[in-house]
Amino acid sequence: MANTYACIMAGGSGERFWPLSRVATPKHLVPLLSERTMLEETVRRVEKALPLDHIFVLTNAAQIDACRAAVPHLPPAQFIAEPAKRDTAPACALGTALVRAVDPDAVVVFLPADALIKDAATFAAQLEKASALAAQDEVIVTFGIRPDHASTRFGYLEAAQALPESTAGCPFFHALRFVEKPDAARAAEYLASGRFFWNAGIFLWKTDTFLREAKKHLPELATFIEAFPMGDATSYIAEKFPALPKISVDYAIMEKAARVAVAEARFDWDDVGSWTALPPHLPLDAEGNTVQGVVALHGSKNNIVISRGRTIALCGVSDLIVVETEDAILVCHRDAAEHVKQLQPHLSEKVR
Repeated sequence: MANTYACIMAGGSGERFWPLSRVATPKHLVPLLSERTMLEETVRRVEKALPLDHIFVLTNAAQIDACRAAVPHLPPAQFIAEPAKRDTAPACALGTALVRAVDPDAVVVFLPADALIKDAATFAAQLEKASALAAQDEVIVTFGIRPDHASTRFGYLEAAQALPESTAGCPFFHALRFVEKPDAARAAEYLASGRFFWNAGIFLWKTDTFLREAKKHLPELATFIEAFPMGDATSYIAEKFPALPKISVDYAIMEKAARVAVAEARFDWDDVGSWTALPPHLPLDAEGNTVQGVVALHGSKNNIVISRGRTIALCGVSDLIVVETEDAILVCHRDAAEHVKQLQPHLSEKVR
């Protein structure tokens, strides 16, 4: 994959993981599941497939220093701060422009900084196959996760017939359509059909392929890419990026592109979207409690308890999430895990 580059998107807010996750240090900058941050885990995983100088991290001004500190072995110049929050389509245009300025014939892979993938070897092998397919003109490749339950938390994509490039190790399918996060009934239909995948948010394309699609569907992105300067582009990004339309890459490009292929992931994947995503990846005690830090439990079960300093003691309670940090404590029912982000307007700026 000599001419494949990666852009890791690390600009999310991670509000569902408050109080560990904050505006300046969101989920991908927190060591949730190991001693490394999720951003460093992602960079290390991509390093198994690509040279270090082919990896960029796209973040924002509030997080760029923390991102650099989290991955000190990646050169500082390979961290790019978006000067405004403009969603994933402008982020993809920025990454495509950066890579195109280095190698106009390159393939670029975009992936989130906060997904958990443990099987790095299979990920690297499939990335190589997907990159080879994306190197063909006008082909965009996206990874799909075969669903194992009727989740309402993810967007889906519907696949059709297998492509000639498909192999046992990396099946490829023609993508029919992308669909929004469904309600429970629709999610059950998608699961039963066997034709739908969860959208993992991992995309690959040649820089010129993305440019052609942008010209057809969102010319402002194409203009930004074509005018992108060689060398130091800091002032250009600061001036032009904030004016780009705020829209997701799914809406702007993926749903309208001429040819999209779905690579069925053979690696494990979890977007670790809320506190209740932790138990499958961490040890459980005999009562189903997930514990980190100094915790004392009596007559309590199915709790998620995270201490980053002080002792947490639970007695006779079940199905709670309790998270302690230096300046804040969260207590909520497990059923309310998806609503933790709704606390933000009620918090002082000091603890957001």
